[in-house]
Amino acid sequence: MAIALVLSAAPACAAKRVALVVGNNDYRNVPKLQKAVNDARTMGDTLKQLGFTVMVAENQNRQAFSQTLLAFDKAVEAGDTAFFFYAGHGFEIAGQNFLLPTDVPAATEGQEELVRDASVLADRIIERLQNRKVRTAILVFDACRNNPFERSGTRAVAGGGGLAPMTQLPEGVFSIFSAGPRQTALDRLSNDDANPNSVFTRTFAKELTQPGANLVQVAQRTRRLVNELAETVRHKQIPVYFDQMVDDVFLNGVSKGPPEAAMKPAEPQPKLAALPPVQQLKPQNDSVNAPIAMFSRHNGGWTVVFSIADPTLGISWRMGEAGDFRETGFMDTLDPRTRKRMPNPSIELPADAPAAMIQVRYVDTNGELQGPFPIRFDPEAALIRDQRKILDMTATSWLSFREFNGLLVYYTHLMSYRCAIREVRVGIDSTVPDKVLKMPPCDMRDPSAIPHEATPYLKLAPQTRSVSVELTYRDGSVSEIKSFRR
Repeated sequence: MAIALVLSAAPACAAKRVALVVGNNDYRNVPKLQKAVNDARTMGDTLKQLGFTVMVAENQNRQAFSQTLLAFDKAVEAGDTAFFFYAGHGFEIAGQNFLLPTDVPAATEGQEELVRDASVLADRIIERLQNRKVRTAILVFDACRNNPFERSGTRAVAGGGGLAPMTQLPEGVFSIFSAGPRQTALDRLSNDDANPNSVFTRTFAKELTQPGANLVQVAQRTRRLVNELAETVRHKQIPVYFDQMVDDVFLNGVSKGPPEAAMKPAEPQPKLAALPPVQQLKPQNDSVNAPIAMFSRHNGGWTVVFSIADPTLGISWRMGEAGDFRETGFMDTLDPRTRKRMPNPSIELPADAPAAMIQVRYVDTNGELQGPFPIRFDPEAALIRDQRKILDMTATSWLSFREFNGLLVYYTHLMSYRCAIREVRVGIDSTVPDKVLKMPPCDMRDPSAIPHEATPYLKLAPQTRSVSVELTYRDGSVSEIKSFRR
């Protein structure tokens, strides 16, 4: 079918909201689907309500899919918000995700190359949007279904139905999957379920229109609601999302207003300097070099390091809207840009410091005071991000083997950074982690301490040769599967 290009009223500003929604039902050589086209139409209608210019493409063969993506390329420009939604068959080969056009061949074992050549690489869509320099790219995949190449009496293509986690997204990209790894997404809850949409899309589309919710909140609510619906029919389906957004992104306003506000086109959204949604605080001047901050948790409390692009002659700060500003002091180092002592870029906060707004200002090389600039301090969000970063950097230390009255595998390292982890799964002599490790709850007062009653190891059979491990982080994203050998 030809692309239906539907224009809708959008806010009058340079940056636009542009969406492409694709639904594939009528597959020729693999099982047909029932609701993918309906899902695409529902998402198109939802996005139009949110001020997007929407391109709807249905039952795309390979050539049509390529032409549709070219049209999407031309529709987006630098600074735009781009939204891509796909409902249909998806397939993972060697960690890469492929979206299957309706004319994909019925491949069998050893014919993975046929699938690759006939399909659309999901990572390539991200690259294309990056090349167009969009500010925000949102990708939604309702494609976590069974392996479409399975046939009775034949061996299937070496890959997996559904899609692999996209853990290495570039900055400015947000993606959400209708189901987690090794899970299948439900089209319906029962034979009596008359809803025209899949369980994921019916939920996600509704949550997108909730006023005052950012993308992470939409994803978290969708996860919970889809999981609850799936559990009513004893099915495991937990959507996962992967967030590389620098700022919070709101598609339907930044604060809840009267009910009728939900029906108005979305206003241009302010960008925030922090994790949770908070009211925008405008600096006293319009410098483009506003400081950013990095928060690190240690046994004694918090270290906050300010990063300022301008050369500075001094830095001062305070907590909240009132009180005196405090100087950070100076280091015993000369700044080659100013030939003066370098201001100390860091401050210390106590371990029990509450959430607050840090006001930062600095003196530039002309002696003029810049700021104050607001930086949001949220202890829980900062701790999770800090520990997640450490876990990503120290993946080789997640597990360790030890011989002591038998064979043990220790996961002390994971316990120390458990506040960033929702679930740990391991596989014993298997590359598929299928056992959940018991972890103590996060203690914000002393997050790295391991409770004395906790057991940070597993006893293994003497003949065990390897253990695989996979982490589900607090934001719902999933790590790569790491394997540890004795």
